[in-house]
Amino acid sequence: MLKKLWLAALLLTPTIVAHPATATDSSPLAFPGAVGPAAQTAGGRGGQILRVTTLASDGPGSLKAAIETPGPRIVVFEVGGVIDMGRMTIEVKHPFLTIAGQTAPGPGITLIRTGIDVKTHDVIFRHLRVYTGVDGQPKRSGWEADAFSTVAAANVIVDHCTFLWAIDENMSASGPRFTGKTVDEWRQGTSHNITFSNNLAAEGLADASHPKGEHSKGSLIHDNATGIVFYRNVWAHNVERNPLIKGGAQALMINNLIYNPQHRAVHYNLMNLEWVGHPYVTGQITAIANVMRGGNDTDPKLPFLMLGGDGDLEFYGKDNLAVDRHGEPLPEVGRYGETRAQLIRAKAPLAPIAGYRILPVRDVETSLLATAGARPWARDAEEIRVLFFVAEGRGEVIDDEKEVSGYPKVKEAIRAPFVEGDWDLATMEPRWGLFYPAQTAPMPQEHLSARDLDSRGGVK
Repeated sequence: MLKKLWLAALLLTPTIVAHPATATDSSPLAFPGAVGPAAQTAGGRGGQILRVTTLASDGPGSLKAAIETPGPRIVVFEVGGVIDMGRMTIEVKHPFLTIAGQTAPGPGITLIRTGIDVKTHDVIFRHLRVYTGVDGQPKRSGWEADAFSTVAAANVIVDHCTFLWAIDENMSASGPRFTGKTVDEWRQGTSHNITFSNNLAAEGLADASHPKGEHSKGSLIHDNATGIVFYRNVWAHNVERNPLIKGGAQALMINNLIYNPQHRAVHYNLMNLEWVGHPYVTGQITAIANVMRGGNDTDPKLPFLMLGGDGDLEFYGKDNLAVDRHGEPLPEVGRYGETRAQLIRAKAPLAPIAGYRILPVRDVETSLLATAGARPWARDAEEIRVLFFVAEGRGEVIDDEKEVSGYPKVKEAIRAPFVEGDWDLATMEPRWGLFYPAQTAPMPQEHLSARDLDSRGGVK
């Protein structure tokens, strides 16, 4: 059934031909549908094929070993299953990398007890799951991993991934605020040209092991980060930062779904306490045809966008839809902090939007629930649970992964050889259209009780 829904949703999924402002027409897209200033990054194109052959956290044939190999490389998988990193963060330090999670057999690749920090340039991540979790650590004890973050990185695409149970943000673009003496140098010294597309970022853990206490966060775009694109993502059950754009940063948001934000959905904040001795830089947000739906935890009358801190924000908003859990309209803009920060309304988009085919806002939810996250043709039980709950208006902010299910079990790997002839090695798309090779496991369905099954005649 899910496969039928996924295929049907493609009718609501635009065919994208991106023409980023920073790219040249002679450069090919990273893959069909890549968007934003990073759309034409080569990643590992033309480099060596590295095959992941074990679910071990380290050693020969492991994902970690492939990531740590220098030089252009495309990481493919001949195993499917769960990789337990034992609270060890994965760091990507060598550029020109493509991680093609779509090549894994069976259930795909799920990383648990970990996070990923990208500290380099020209990197493509696709079709991976990262389930960080508190792993039984005491409250405020110091385990504070992001599920995924760039750290002063550039030209990075994160597409069709699922991030759950982060202790800090689920997916972010970060780095130092002030590297150099000019605004241009600051922006070059932190993350820039980062695209997050078609991802699911949900259930950031609230009162867990982060040393600051409550820290259920969706996405943080750090001060002075630019060229940041959020396209067709789902945020669900995060207290705030859905996303947070910090001082002087520039972000484009198109066709995203924000469900059950608790205290803040989209917000902007340049804090004087963090900018002492530096002139303020006006931030920019362009938001087009995004949906925000209140849920069981959402504050009454929560605005789509909130302005905090001391710095000004230029904002272009068009066709965004914000409603509470009963479908009643919510405000577009609010603020926290009584400061001199000003919202400056722009009359035109502040980021290039040529080449994006933008869905009408009433089609966004239907399309994203069928296509967002890792491997929508073969979702796992957690993705199905979260997305069904979004559709049904259920779910809540949690403190511990055990409140909903807990880590998937590490089992014997499912194996299938990677056959180069089945794939376009330039884009890592399957040659046979929507058919993905090496799918050796049945696609999971919504969990049904014995009574449910009986009432449906034993048919899911």
